[in-house]
Amino acid sequence: MRDRHVIMLALVIQAACAFFFITDILSSYIGFRSTPISWEVREVIEIGAALGLLIGFVLGAFALKRSRQRQKSAEERLRRASSAFMEVVNDSFTEWGLTPAERDVALFCVKGMTTQEIAALRSTSEGTVKAQTNAIYRKAGVNGRSQLLSLFIEELMDEGAPASPSAPAPETSGPTEPLRPAG
Repeated sequence: MRDRHVIMLALVIQAACAFFFITDILSSYIGFRSTPISWEVREVIEIGAALGLLIGFVLGAFALKRSRQRQKSAEERLRRASSAFMEVVNDSFTEWGLTPAERDVALFCVKGMTTQEIAALRSTSEGTVKAQTNAIYRKAGVNGRSQLLSLFIEELMDEGAPASPSAPAPETSGPTEPLRPAG
């Protein structure tokens, strides 16, 4: 939000300075000014306009630098998330005891590829891919692709969630006796 204001300020300053220089050129070319201003005032205005352009340039460079930093930060977070996702996927595949072929098929399923696309990539028949996906679903304890993908998403969300404070254990000073009915 702040960068947007900086960029807008830079654009306003540069537009005002450009307006001055363009009207100055047009006034001498067209001749619409009737009384000339003194050269001292003109110099001050030109220096102010030049400084305005310089300030606009500096503000624009600052906003660009901040934008690049945010982009790099977002790319780094995406790289870490992708790495964490692949770690969760590989751990799950190992836990489920998937064969190397099933791992390939499961990864293609998670990527959203169709049975036909997976069969073409693996140079196998669609029936083989269907049999492998059914084995994957059975081993993972899910009914289909969406549930398979949701397992990984839930795992990532659970890892990213802050730990909930645990309830304090009740204090005991000694052995407890079972409750006896009154009577």
